[in-house]
Amino acid sequence: MKVELPDNNNIKDIFVAIVLENDDPESPDWQAYFINDKDADVQNVLISSKGYGELDGKSVQTSVLRHFIGDVPAHDFARIEPVDPQVFALSNEYWVSFYYDGVLYDKKMVFAPNSIQAETAKFVKIGDVEKKGFRIGEASK
Repeated sequence: MKVELPDNNNIKDIFVAIVLENDDPESPDWQAYFINDKDADVQNVLISSKGYGELDGKSVQTSVLRHFIGDVPAHDFARIEPVDPQVFALSNEYWVSFYYDGVLYDKKMVFAPNSIQAETAKFVKIGDVEKKGFRIGEASK
């Protein structure tokens, strides 16, 4: 019996986005989202997140957070977590695992240090709404 392993480096139409929900300079509200842009549902979505890197010449790592999202319908999204702007100076890693068509997939998606800034935010589609933010993942052509 031959077992085929999924190509986890070729996951299409699954994204993580960090969006600016409220751009009040006193207390900006950033949220992380899981986006399923596939034409089919994905099941048992599990996401771990962490930040790591250097701040002021010292190695820093945040706590690892784990989020069970459950099933996400086709062309839908789910909120993962709020994101504190203090961690934007770090690499922000989201390890995404899910079932699609009966096969388990997983992929690491990393926002580079200082890549998330309100001034350079682009419009990202979250459901039927366009919001300012950043998206990582690979779209089908």
